[in-house]
Amino acid sequence: MSSVPNSNGTPSNEPLGLLGGTFDPIHFGHLRLAEECADSLRLNEIRLIPAAKPWQRSGLISSVEHRLEMVRLGLEGNPRLRMDSREAERIGPTYTVDTLASLRAELGETRPLVMIVGSDQFLNLPTWSRWQKLFEFAHIAVARRANEPFDLGELPSALAAMVTSRLTNDRSALAEPAGRVFSIEMTPLKISSSQIRTLIRTRQSPRYLLPQAVCDYIMQHGLYH
Repeated sequence: MSSVPNSNGTPSNEPLGLLGGTFDPIHFGHLRLAEECADSLRLNEIRLIPAAKPWQRSGLISSVEHRLEMVRLGLEGNPRLRMDSREAERIGPTYTVDTLASLRAELGETRPLVMIVGSDQFLNLPTWSRWQKLFEFAHIAVARRANEPFDLGELPSALAAMVTSRLTNDRSALAEPAGRVFSIEMTPLKISSSQIRTLIRTRQSPRYLLPQAVCDYIMQHGLYH
């Protein structure tokens, strides 16, 4: 299969990073995670994919339109990070496996995809819809806290069995389109979207927890009050 044009219109089989989330709102924890994964795996592009209606989450505070705009503002000035709005445009519940299938259909079978998840999310992977198929569509990069070991013994047995032969620290494995698991140590930033929403609701300042452009947008539109 021929290579697929990248965002600049030139053919590319370079690995593409993917980071999903509700981003309600996007903050420096999300952005630093994407930045450090890009450095660790030498990825030239990471797409942030805001979810419209994730099936495992309820009670989203702000509309998908607001969250898309906040992500757009948060990514300004970083050429490695882009927003992908395909989940926001989907009708009904959002399943990661469907998003990966959509990307595969668009980008072809040979381009390596790297799905970035936190270690807590990874532990819950067996609760995701058709979770075994995720490994057919993409590699998985597990972001763990500094000095936190990647312990197969802590994983659910079905997940541990799936991961044992796939775990690697060899970046050359990214030449393959999918199927490997990478463990990446991240700078711990104790920032959460719920923390930011609480600060705003209680009339405290969220400044320096998220980009100023995003903070200004929240205040301009009266979000989270």
